[in-house]
Amino acid sequence: MACISVPKPSLTVVSASSPNKLVSSQSLTLKSSESHIHGLKLARFGLATPLAAPARTPSVVTIAAKVSKGSVPPNFTLKDQDGKNVSLSKYKGKPVVVYFYPADETPGCTKEACAFRDSYEKFKKSGAEVVGISGDDPSSHKAFAKKYRLPFTLLSDEGNKVRKEWGVPSDLFGTLPGRETYVLDRNGVVQLVYNNQFQPEKHVDETLKLLQKL
Repeated sequence: MACISVPKPSLTVVSASSPNKLVSSQSLTLKSSESHIHGLKLARFGLATPLAAPARTPSVVTIAAKVSKGSVPPNFTLKDQDGKNVSLSKYKGKPVVVYFYPADETPGCTKEACAFRDSYEKFKKSGAEVVGISGDDPSSHKAFAKKYRLPFTLLSDEGNKVRKEWGVPSDLFGTLPGRETYVLDRNGVVQLVYNNQFQPEKHVDETLKLLQKL
Protein backbone atom coordinates (compact mmCIF):
# COMPACT_ATOMS: atom_id res chain seq x y z
CA MET A 1 0.00 0.00 0.00
CA ALA A 2 1.35 3.44 -0.94
CA CYS A 3 2.74 5.65 1.84
CA ILE A 4 3.06 9.42 2.12
CA SER A 5 6.04 10.89 3.97
CA VAL A 6 5.73 14.40 5.35
CA PRO A 7 9.08 16.10 6.08
CA LYS A 8 9.66 19.04 8.41
CA PRO A 9 8.11 21.31 9.62
CA SER A 10 6.87 19.16 12.45
CA LEU A 11 3.13 18.52 12.74
CA THR A 12 1.24 18.79 15.99
CA VAL A 13 -1.80 16.52 16.21
CA VAL A 14 -4.53 16.66 18.83
CA SER A 15 -5.54 13.21 19.95
CA ALA A 16 -9.27 12.54 19.40
CA SER A 17 -9.44 10.29 22.46
CA SER A 18 -7.48 12.69 24.70
CA PRO A 19 -8.09 16.28 23.52
CA ASN A 20 -5.61 17.74 26.02
CA LYS A 21 -2.78 15.49 24.86
CA LEU A 22 -0.49 16.80 22.09
CA VAL A 23 1.41 14.42 19.86
CA SER A 24 4.51 15.83 18.14
CA SER A 25 6.30 14.22 15.27
CA GLN A 26 9.24 15.21 13.09
CA SER A 27 7.94 13.10 10.29
CA LEU A 28 4.37 11.87 9.91
CA THR A 29 3.89 8.81 7.76
CA LEU A 30 0.34 8.10 6.60
CA LYS A 31 -1.00 5.19 4.64
CA SER A 32 -3.22 6.49 1.86
CA SER A 33 -6.16 4.63 3.34
CA GLU A 34 -5.60 6.33 6.71
CA SER A 35 -5.10 9.92 5.57
CA HIS A 36 -8.41 10.93 7.17
CA ILE A 37 -7.40 10.44 10.83
CA HIS A 38 -10.44 11.52 12.88
CA GLY A 39 -11.39 14.17 10.35
CA LEU A 40 -7.94 15.88 10.43
CA LYS A 41 -7.45 18.27 7.50
CA LEU A 42 -3.95 18.20 6.06
CA ALA A 43 -4.65 20.95 3.54
CA ARG A 44 -1.45 22.70 4.69
CA PHE A 45 0.44 19.92 2.98
CA GLY A 46 -2.02 19.43 0.12
CA LEU A 47 -2.70 15.93 1.38
CA ALA A 48 -6.32 15.83 2.55
CA THR A 49 -9.81 17.06 1.77
CA PRO A 50 -12.73 17.54 4.20
CA LEU A 51 -14.41 14.30 5.09
CA ALA A 52 -17.93 13.55 3.98
CA ALA A 53 -20.37 12.45 6.68
CA PRO A 54 -21.05 8.72 6.64
CA ALA A 55 -24.09 7.81 4.59
CA ARG A 56 -27.18 7.02 6.61
CA THR A 57 -29.64 4.34 5.64
CA PRO A 58 -33.01 6.06 5.26
CA SER A 59 -35.68 4.72 7.59
CA VAL A 60 -38.70 3.18 5.94
CA VAL A 61 -42.05 4.57 7.08
CA THR A 62 -45.24 2.79 6.05
CA ILE A 63 -48.29 5.02 5.92
CA ALA A 64 -51.75 3.53 5.52
CA ALA A 65 -53.93 5.40 3.07
CA LYS A 66 -56.99 6.73 4.87
CA VAL A 67 -60.32 6.02 3.19
CA SER A 68 -61.94 9.36 2.47
CA LYS A 69 -64.90 10.80 0.61
CA GLY A 70 -64.64 10.11 -3.11
CA SER A 71 -62.31 7.13 -2.70
CA VAL A 72 -62.94 3.44 -3.29
CA PRO A 73 -61.95 1.55 -0.13
CA PRO A 74 -59.99 -1.70 -0.31
CA ASN A 75 -62.06 -4.86 -0.48
CA PHE A 76 -62.11 -7.27 2.46
CA THR A 77 -63.43 -10.68 3.39
CA LEU A 78 -64.38 -11.25 7.03
CA LYS A 79 -66.47 -13.73 8.99
CA ASP A 80 -69.96 -12.73 10.08
CA GLN A 81 -71.75 -13.68 13.30
CA ASP A 82 -72.55 -17.11 11.81
CA GLY A 83 -68.94 -17.80 10.83
CA LYS A 84 -69.58 -17.28 7.10
CA ASN A 85 -67.19 -15.31 4.90
CA VAL A 86 -68.59 -12.00 3.67
CA SER A 87 -66.82 -9.72 1.17
CA LEU A 88 -67.41 -6.02 0.70
CA SER A 89 -67.69 -6.62 -3.05
CA LYS A 90 -70.88 -8.56 -2.33
CA TYR A 91 -72.71 -5.27 -1.79
CA LYS A 92 -71.65 -3.57 -5.01
CA GLY A 93 -74.70 -2.37 -6.92
CA LYS A 94 -76.46 -1.04 -3.84
CA PRO A 95 -75.63 1.53 -1.16
CA VAL A 96 -73.97 0.11 1.93
CA VAL A 97 -73.35 1.60 5.35
CA VAL A 98 -70.16 0.25 6.93
CA TYR A 99 -69.69 1.30 10.51
CA PHE A 100 -66.68 0.50 12.67
CA TYR A 101 -67.29 0.39 16.41
CA PRO A 102 -65.03 -0.35 19.41
CA ALA A 103 -66.59 -3.49 20.93
CA ASP A 104 -69.73 -5.52 21.55
CA GLU A 105 -71.71 -4.89 24.73
CA THR A 106 -70.14 -1.53 25.57
CA PRO A 107 -72.68 1.21 26.35
CA GLY A 108 -71.99 3.43 23.35
CA CYS A 109 -71.76 0.55 20.90
CA THR A 110 -74.99 -0.96 22.17
CA LYS A 111 -76.79 2.38 21.70
CA GLU A 112 -75.39 2.67 18.19
CA ALA A 113 -76.33 -0.89 17.20
CA CYS A 114 -79.86 -0.49 18.58
CA ALA A 115 -80.25 2.83 16.75
CA PHE A 116 -79.35 1.12 13.48
CA ARG A 117 -81.77 -1.68 14.40
CA ASP A 118 -84.62 0.73 15.09
CA SER A 119 -84.08 2.50 11.75
CA TYR A 120 -83.30 -0.63 9.78
CA GLU A 121 -86.54 -0.52 7.79
CA LYS A 122 -85.69 3.00 6.63
CA PHE A 123 -82.32 1.74 5.42
CA LYS A 124 -84.02 -1.13 3.59
CA LYS A 125 -86.46 1.25 1.91
CA SER A 126 -83.53 3.28 0.62
CA GLY A 127 -82.07 0.07 -0.79
CA ALA A 128 -79.08 0.13 1.55
CA GLU A 129 -77.41 -2.58 3.61
CA VAL A 130 -75.91 -2.04 7.08
CA VAL A 131 -72.68 -3.74 8.16
CA GLY A 132 -71.06 -3.35 11.58
CA ILE A 133 -67.38 -4.18 12.12
CA SER A 134 -65.36 -4.60 15.30
CA GLY A 135 -62.46 -6.71 16.51
CA ASP A 136 -64.71 -9.13 18.44
CA ASP A 137 -64.86 -12.74 17.31
CA PRO A 138 -67.91 -14.26 15.55
CA SER A 139 -69.26 -15.89 18.72
CA SER A 140 -69.27 -12.53 20.50
CA HIS A 141 -71.07 -10.96 17.53
CA LYS A 142 -73.63 -13.76 17.52
CA ALA A 143 -74.45 -13.29 21.20
CA PHE A 144 -74.58 -9.49 20.76
CA ALA A 145 -76.89 -9.72 17.74
CA LYS A 146 -79.18 -12.22 19.46
CA LYS A 147 -79.44 -10.27 22.71
CA TYR A 148 -80.44 -7.02 20.98
CA ARG A 149 -82.22 -8.56 17.97
CA LEU A 150 -79.92 -6.94 15.46
CA PRO A 151 -81.19 -7.67 11.91
CA PHE A 152 -78.01 -6.68 10.07
CA THR A 153 -74.57 -8.21 9.52
CA LEU A 154 -71.75 -7.95 12.06
CA LEU A 155 -68.26 -8.77 10.84
CA SER A 156 -65.27 -9.90 12.87
CA ASP A 157 -62.10 -7.93 12.16
CA GLU A 158 -59.82 -9.87 14.50
CA GLY A 159 -56.45 -8.14 14.73
CA ASN A 160 -58.07 -4.95 13.37
CA LYS A 161 -56.54 -5.58 9.95
CA VAL A 162 -59.33 -3.94 7.96
CA ARG A 163 -59.56 -1.06 10.43
CA LYS A 164 -55.88 -0.36 9.81
CA GLU A 165 -56.21 -0.73 6.03
CA TRP A 166 -59.04 1.79 5.99
CA GLY A 167 -57.14 4.16 8.28
CA VAL A 168 -59.90 4.34 10.90
CA PRO A 169 -58.54 6.70 13.57
CA SER A 170 -58.31 5.73 17.23
CA ASP A 171 -59.62 7.81 20.11
CA LEU A 172 -58.36 8.71 23.58
CA PHE A 173 -54.69 8.92 22.58
CA GLY A 174 -54.84 5.68 20.63
CA THR A 175 -56.13 3.54 23.49
CA LEU A 176 -59.66 3.06 22.12
CA PRO A 177 -60.63 1.85 18.63
CA GLY A 178 -62.41 4.65 16.81
CA ARG A 179 -66.09 4.86 15.91
CA GLU A 180 -66.44 5.75 12.24
CA THR A 181 -69.19 5.30 9.66
CA TYR A 182 -68.83 5.15 5.88
CA VAL A 183 -71.59 5.34 3.28
CA LEU A 184 -70.72 3.78 -0.07
CA ASP A 185 -72.87 4.39 -3.14
CA ARG A 186 -73.90 1.78 -5.72
CA ASN A 187 -70.51 2.00 -7.39
CA GLY A 188 -68.60 1.41 -4.17
CA VAL A 189 -67.46 5.04 -3.88
CA VAL A 190 -67.43 6.63 -0.41
CA GLN A 191 -69.96 9.48 -0.17
CA LEU A 192 -69.76 10.10 3.59
CA VAL A 193 -67.26 9.58 6.38
CA TYR A 194 -68.68 10.38 9.81
CA ASN A 195 -66.83 10.19 13.11
CA ASN A 196 -68.37 10.86 16.50
CA GLN A 197 -67.15 8.77 19.42
CA PHE A 198 -69.48 10.18 22.06
CA GLN A 199 -72.78 10.51 20.17
CA PRO A 200 -73.20 7.08 18.56
CA GLU A 201 -76.84 7.59 17.59
CA LYS A 202 -75.88 10.51 15.34
CA HIS A 203 -74.17 8.07 12.99
CA VAL A 204 -77.61 6.76 12.08
CA ASP A 205 -79.10 10.23 11.56
CA GLU A 206 -76.24 11.39 9.33
CA THR A 207 -76.27 8.28 7.16
CA LEU A 208 -80.04 8.40 6.63
CA LYS A 209 -79.86 12.04 5.59
CA LEU A 210 -77.33 11.19 2.91
CA LEU A 211 -79.10 8.03 1.71
CA GLN A 212 -82.24 10.04 1.06
CA LYS A 213 -80.23 12.12 -1.43
CA LEU A 214 -78.57 9.22 -3.26
